[in-house]
Amino acid sequence: TLHARPLQLLEWPGRPDDVFSVQGEDGKSYHLILPAFFRLLDTLHREQRVFAIIFRSFGTDLPRALRAVGCALAGQHPRFPALRDVALPVDLTPGQIRCSKREVVLTRGAERLATREDGRKLYDYLSSFEGIGGFQDHFDWWARNKFSSRGGKPLWIDPHDPSVHHIFIDDNIRLDDADTIVHPQVFSERGSSTPRHAPTSELYDVCLVQTNLLEAIADEDYFLRCVRRCEENYDRYLACME
Repeated sequence: TLHARPLQLLEWPGRPDDVFSVQGEDGKSYHLILPAFFRLLDTLHREQRVFAIIFRSFGTDLPRALRAVGCALAGQHPRFPALRDVALPVDLTPGQIRCSKREVVLTRGAERLATREDGRKLYDYLSSFEGIGGFQDHFDWWARNKFSSRGGKPLWIDPHDPSVHHIFIDDNIRLDDADTIVHPQVFSERGSSTPRHAPTSELYDVCLVQTNLLEAIADEDYFLRCVRRCEENYDRYLACME
């Protein structure tokens, strides 16, 4: 069958692992997080890149995913023991992002930020984020907006701030704004606090990556190639926006 080979590649080798594997409906154990993700972490670290990773999910899977990454960075992943050298803090407690017509509100622990007072607040927060963490996004808002870009997971981009490059990787990103999962917003004017809604096509393979799951399973360098491609395209994007 079409998916037999990818499923085979996804199988967890050896005995099931409470942290890194998950049981499928067929009773077999599979990787909870794709090896390509850990390869990306390892390579970015080896290249001495400054980066943060934020998991964004509509579901309730964040605590388990963050725990797995934390254990991997403690050197416990059998395939990627060198990750113990990656000195990134992992916040195991996910925050929340909630949207309404008036504003977007981000909460994590005692932190609370909203766009109503300042449209740049969440951009600045996410741009200065350190380590690895996660936020549960607002599924009901996406559903209320008929699963369109306007109700999707918000992402802010400032082409006048070349110090940071936000890359959102999600298999539900689509070029059709009526059927996609991320809501990109761009600060077109330098120093502006009011972003404009951007079409997915403007930022596709620039800041938005539609994951090809079959490739991500088959090629451990997949996410690395996605990042490289986005970086090349982002340089061109910034040049056009000047």
